[in-house]
Amino acid sequence: MKEDLQVYDNVLQLIGNTPLIQLNKITQGFKGEFFAKVEAFNPGHSAKDRIALYIIEEAERKGILKPGSTIIETTSGNTGFSIAMVSVIKGYECILAVSSKASNDKIDMLKTMGAKVYVCPAHVSADDPRSYYQVAKRLHSETKGSVYINQYFNDLNIDAHFISTGPEIWKQTEGEITHLVACSGTGGTISGTARYLKQQNPEIKVIGIDAYGSVLKKYHETKEFDSGEIYPYRIEGLGKNLIPSATDFEIIDRFIKVSDEDSAHTARELAKTEGLFVGYTSGAATQGLKQLAEEGEFDENSKVVVIFPDHGSRYMGKVFSDDWMEEQGFFDTKNEIEAQPIEFIK
Repeated sequence: MKEDLQVYDNVLQLIGNTPLIQLNKITQGFKGEFFAKVEAFNPGHSAKDRIALYIIEEAERKGILKPGSTIIETTSGNTGFSIAMVSVIKGYECILAVSSKASNDKIDMLKTMGAKVYVCPAHVSADDPRSYYQVAKRLHSETKGSVYINQYFNDLNIDAHFISTGPEIWKQTEGEITHLVACSGTGGTISGTARYLKQQNPEIKVIGIDAYGSVLKKYHETKEFDSGEIYPYRIEGLGKNLIPSATDFEIIDRFIKVSDEDSAHTARELAKTEGLFVGYTSGAATQGLKQLAEEGEFDENSKVVVIFPDHGSRYMGKVFSDDWMEEQGFFDTKNEIEAQPIEFIK
């Protein structure tokens, strides 16, 4: 920031220092206090801004990234947007291999930021040449002077949250946090944040949110990869059909699984109860909170921080669309359409 004027040099200086906001209505009746780390306040509207900037600047520092380089990444949307945003400021080309599960809103945002986008089928194995993992590797091998971020297997993904998200939460709670609840996809957010917090207080309990159709929970419990656990699910940026090395399973105390339908309804509930317009994974994280509270995980002394990864604007064609919800069968007799009807004045 310029010394005399209250002006930032560019949007990258706004990354981090996101607010901690108390949850009041959606957690009513739960034992303890609950706080959301709202990552939508980053300039790229997600937690992935942190890793994009950190990994790219580390690559610059090591001389791996040079003027004219191309950055390539595998993404479900958020990391891609953050990398495209950093690339715009720093002058790099950006190529992204994106899962077809990513919302059209996310894909349109990536194109708007100047990225070249390859949309790859979501429901194929990780080693299938059509998967976004393999497509990114191929593009990297074919593109001279390119750098592949590879967030799923990049320890810098963990480091970015160790040096930023963890210290922020510790300071914001004045060291009184008792539980960290976070969705696990690449695992960088939960692992880096937890690693810092547990260094300050090993008694802090770290709980990962996983999806039905993902292998992470069972792998954490058995150390075995079970392909039989894999089946298609709708939540983006949560769960995996492979084991990312960017997940530190030893630092996570337990995983809990949430369903697509419950998570979608809870995302919509957050908007109507807390005024927080946040994404599908934030709904999943809050649904995990509900299930944990029902299990009796928390007591009157619990101070629980849950990470909300991104903004609701990226899901307008999905969980915030009545048509999409109805197509998925998510509106039934117990969950009627709650949105206010639109009246057209002629």
